[in-house]
Amino acid sequence: MTESPGGRARRVWRDASLSAVVAGAVAVVVSFAGPLTLVVQAAQAGGLDESHISSWIWAVAVGSGVTGLVLSLRHRVPVVAAWSTPGAALLVTQLDEVPYATAIGAYLAAAALTVLVGVTGWFDALMRRIPAAVVSAVLAGILLRFGLDAFRALEDAPAVAGVMLAGYVVLQRVAPRYAIAVPLAAAVAVAAVTGTLSPGGVHLSLATPVFTVPAWPGEALVSLTLPLFLVTMSAQNAPGVGALREAGYAVPSGPLVRDTGVASAVFAPFGAHALNLGAITAAICAGPDAHEDRDRRYVAGLSCGVLYIGVGLFGTTVAGLFAALPPALISVAAGVALLGALGGSLSVAFTEVRHRTAVLVAFLTTASGLALLGLGAAFWGLVFGMVCWAVRGKAKRKTESAGEPVRHE
Repeated sequence: MTESPGGRARRVWRDASLSAVVAGAVAVVVSFAGPLTLVVQAAQAGGLDESHISSWIWAVAVGSGVTGLVLSLRHRVPVVAAWSTPGAALLVTQLDEVPYATAIGAYLAAAALTVLVGVTGWFDALMRRIPAAVVSAVLAGILLRFGLDAFRALEDAPAVAGVMLAGYVVLQRVAPRYAIAVPLAAAVAVAAVTGTLSPGGVHLSLATPVFTVPAWPGEALVSLTLPLFLVTMSAQNAPGVGALREAGYAVPSGPLVRDTGVASAVFAPFGAHALNLGAITAAICAGPDAHEDRDRRYVAGLSCGVLYIGVGLFGTTVAGLFAALPPALISVAAGVALLGALGGSLSVAFTEVRHRTAVLVAFLTTASGLALLGLGAAFWGLVFGMVCWAVRGKAKRKTESAGEPVRHE
């Protein structure tokens, strides 16, 4: 029997707790303190004006909030939706070459692929078939420049960058949950003291969503859509499902992935590059700190969703806040926010010695920024890495069939 809206509301009120609400708030702070800087960087790389940046922030925040809210209520599980962090990192290197309307078309194509793998149940099979090490190497290649830029920022703004980097290291040791938010606040304070903060343009204002008519992606269908889809699937949706299952929730991966794809398609024309399941934020909301009773932790997902929507409605103000920050602070904040993802990608990529050549080829091709035939480095990293992987696999099978020992690279 379907529960009535009134009964559902009473249940939520009964299950609500301060700890769950706080867990949802912390997840929002973590999301906005680091990953959103990548969205701003990507928008600036594409030369977007403030109205389009504001619309992009509105789309990813409100889209994530609505998606997480609906899925948490439907499944009574703390489902946290988010925007694709590696996808935004990819766009920093792509939007200066791909027209914005074409990028919107690529977002829609990636969303369609996401819906397809969710509806058909191919999600788990796809993740098993594509070598995780190669995908991780491509992701690491995308993220490398952000890690390098974080340390290069020490040249331009040593005080701001130094506080952010040192704070991150210290907080990772004593309070890892706040290892991005607290150092970022300290770096902003240093920027204010040193006179590099420009808050004059910040004003409280509701965001106005800007609808962009998508253009047919063409070459971007391969160079942007495929890498965006793969890194979002492997680096966001797969860990997001894993985080929920590790917390003891038997969640259906296919429907969850499908629904994030639908949400991505709805919000893409307003700027959302990819909506997906959160991983780190899901761990925050699904952990015991949210509530000792696992069945009541879904309230953390609801809290996170509501706060996402609330902040997203003021996308213009958020965009103004980021515009007030010095470029060096944006660079170091983005780099620090991605250090964990970069380290995890490198760890997965280089775990097995026998695949090291394929992984190195994928990693270096992507990190090089190579562009051939109008297709970007992430695409060629995937292609070259998988070709090397296949060649290595054939060589191994021939060696084994000949009875010779396999030589590790």
